[in-house]
Amino acid sequence: MKIKRIEHVGVIVRDVEQSRKLWEDCFGIPLGGTEANERRRLALYPIGESMVELIAGTTPDSKHQRMVDEGKGGLNHICFEVEDIDEALAELKEKGIPLIDKVPRIGHAGCRIAYLDPSATENCLIELAELPKGGHHDDGWS
Repeated sequence: MKIKRIEHVGVIVRDVEQSRKLWEDCFGIPLGGTEANERRRLALYPIGESMVELIAGTTPDSKHQRMVDEGKGGLNHICFEVEDIDEALAELKEKGIPLIDKVPRIGHAGCRIAYLDPSATENCLIELAELPKGGHHDDGWS
């Protein structure tokens, strides 16, 4: 498995728009883009070769909103960009690492993503992402 870089660090927030004030006004980091669907809203902040991904639920019963309500907001996961996600998952499975996603799914900006079970990674949620072929981590941002 070839890990290319830290693609992003995910942070669960109550309100993306409110959190943007901290990242843009206080830290001075320009917004790279936003993305939303029926479950969650993202704000993406490129920093060097990586990003900070702010994540907020879009409804009171969404997973991310429940996490904030339960006091589980804040740093959520680290995402590694891999060269070939299918190869990476096969290698990890062979090494006995339990996977949340046994098959990649589509994540932000069309990336193919999969999560590892934190029980095998010292309780750290790790996401793997393979960028679209010929794509960049900012494709698809609005």
